[in-house]
Amino acid sequence: MTITAVAGLALSAGAVAAAGPWDSGQRKAERAWAASQDRSGAHHGDPSRDVPAPAPSAAGVLTVLGAPVPPPPESGLADALDPLLRDPALGTLHTASVIDTATGTQVYGKGDAQAMIPASTIKIATSVAALHALGPDHRIATTVTASPDGRKTVLVGGGDPTLDRDALASLADDTARALRDRGVGETQLAYDVSLYSGPELHPISPNANISPVTPLMIEEGRLDNSRSGPALRSADPARDAARAFAQLLRERGIKEKGDPVAGKGPDDAEPVARALSAPLSALVERTLTHSDNDLAEALARQTALASDEPASFEGAGKAVGSRLKKLQLPLSGARFSDGSGLDRDNRMSAALLAGLLARAADPARPELRPVLTGLPVAGFSGTLKSRYTDDSPGTGMVRAKTGTLTGVNTLAGTVVDADGRLLSFAFLTSGTTGPDAAQSALDRLASTIANCGCEPSAGRPGHT
Repeated sequence: MTITAVAGLALSAGAVAAAGPWDSGQRKAERAWAASQDRSGAHHGDPSRDVPAPAPSAAGVLTVLGAPVPPPPESGLADALDPLLRDPALGTLHTASVIDTATGTQVYGKGDAQAMIPASTIKIATSVAALHALGPDHRIATTVTASPDGRKTVLVGGGDPTLDRDALASLADDTARALRDRGVGETQLAYDVSLYSGPELHPISPNANISPVTPLMIEEGRLDNSRSGPALRSADPARDAARAFAQLLRERGIKEKGDPVAGKGPDDAEPVARALSAPLSALVERTLTHSDNDLAEALARQTALASDEPASFEGAGKAVGSRLKKLQLPLSGARFSDGSGLDRDNRMSAALLAGLLARAADPARPELRPVLTGLPVAGFSGTLKSRYTDDSPGTGMVRAKTGTLTGVNTLAGTVVDADGRLLSFAFLTSGTTGPDAAQSALDRLASTIANCGCEPSAGRPGHT
């Protein structure tokens, strides 16, 4: 059940924060991983070669992050980005926002206040809201309760979709021990899913991209041992988890009276076992790196519970919006119909997305930093692993969350530009006719920021 977090976050000497760790602009962990895979950037190496291709190098950045460099003028960014935004691959409507995170100032915008379908980039909002509500150290508990006489035992779902078979076995160990201590060899097993309310099925379900949304499941209801991406899903993850738990109890000498049934424990039931998820910081990183829909919906419901809202799609949406309002972000037109971005009723503006990332970079808000460290790294990890070429200026430099629905392609993240500023950006499109061409166009926009000092064509005083 342990989830490995991306290590570290490098901060500049000034007010700018940058996700790390960095080594001359190159993340050490990602470079080592790429080398071990005999690959460089987004392409597998030629199998006929005797030695692996070296990982691509990215330009040094931290040496200048603290330098007193003025923010890029909007006219300079416009010179660089306007022609790229006219690419037909970006569809019939496209919006953009770029923010200098050191000052919080928007330095480029095109339709940035217009609410658009964000697709999976909404997971940035879900993650920020969860961290704001609960903090990075929060863990989700799955518990087992038993009546004083041990004759009724209940597996209680707490909303952790990452609960795995090892953790379930540990719960069974502790439960069997507690029951044996009471002289009990047989119990009636139930499972409690009352923490959530409203429909379990996402509007697009049944679908390989998401399981029924329930507070009790093992390994996200996946039936193929995968950890990310589309997969065959359980139709009833809670019941399957309870049946697996019952089998584990039998292996430990505890018999059950019939099949597990849904229900709550008696009022006098006492906790006998508990399993904790990884810290919320690690859950957020996994959500963003792998665009994990099940985990995103769980984070949204945890936010609802912490905000005294019903743990439902509707309650979670209200809670996320309320948390972002407290962060003084531009919410005009925003709508949070789910936590994952699979619902086409969601709406966010480019200014809101870029603003969320700027908040996460604020040194005054270290609790939000996992939003930056969880972003996929261009050419190396997560959903950006295969989207950047070895020689792209964005490879290893761009960190961004992707979003893809039919006719909708989005990209939002951070990048250090050629002058050493950490910029957050968001590009949203609709009416695209092909995802590959649209994604390539979005990647060019982000790479252009990475390679840009972006002074206007007339030059900037004092800039060389």
